[in-house]
Amino acid sequence: MSVQPLAKEHAVAAAIREISHIATLPEITLKIIELVESPNSTAQDLNKVISNDPALCSRILKVVNSAFYGLPGQIGSINRAIVLLGLNAVKNIAIAASLAKLFRGGSLTPEFSAKDLWTHSTATATACKMIADHLKLGFSDEAFLAGLIHDIGIIVEIQYDRQRLIEVIGRAQPGPDGAPVGDWLAAETEIFGATHQDFGQGLCEKWKFPKNFALVTGYHHRPMELAKEIRTLVCIVHVADKIASTCPGFRMDVKNANVDPAVLESLKLTPDALQQIMQKLPEQIQTVNAMLG
Repeated sequence: MSVQPLAKEHAVAAAIREISHIATLPEITLKIIELVESPNSTAQDLNKVISNDPALCSRILKVVNSAFYGLPGQIGSINRAIVLLGLNAVKNIAIAASLAKLFRGGSLTPEFSAKDLWTHSTATATACKMIADHLKLGFSDEAFLAGLIHDIGIIVEIQYDRQRLIEVIGRAQPGPDGAPVGDWLAAETEIFGATHQDFGQGLCEKWKFPKNFALVTGYHHRPMELAKEIRTLVCIVHVADKIASTCPGFRMDVKNANVDPAVLESLKLTPDALQQIMQKLPEQIQTVNAMLG
């Protein structure tokens, strides 16, 4: 049994090494992450980097001016966006805007495509922001981005070894209601030697994402294994992942939408509040799709 963590480590290292030349975030995104992680950077520094990329500039302004933010009047400059939303929010929007291209690609099997995964990821991100807003936690943008990247480990699997992922899909197989018949995580462990949580955490570490995101990708199916003081964002993503599984998109790694009461208790989120968020979710997803499209 003691061999297993080491074998998992090797599996993750091999996959990350193999795909590092394929799956890269745009250089500008890496620069933005570096900037915001540095305590000395200013709004001016961020403005300078983003302004060098007109396409990214216009995507960020589209997001900032969307109904999702409900800001007064049209915002025409990145500087103004930073003033209104803050450095961190604009950084997260910039990363979100450049992530979509990682999720491109055709269908692997009739039951699975990278596009389905993106559909699910945007639904989860939307639910994350709604939960964070409801709990008045003050980090809605971070929650949104965390939801967007929670399953990025599956992108690692697609690019590392499609054949093995097709085997995993075959084992999990969606039933008539779309829920998996088999156990996705168990199939990944058997076939890859690690799960998409492990691959996602490895990729976040490789890309030097903030520690919070490595925890989200690594623990979103088991948030209660983390210490209380570092699990809030992971619990939010766990709940959002569950409720997003009731919407269109990939859902083979989630057996059902039932949320463990211990997770809700940890977040101080009532079942009633959760129900309200679920009811509003489809409409909010449409807003987000228009914004990220």
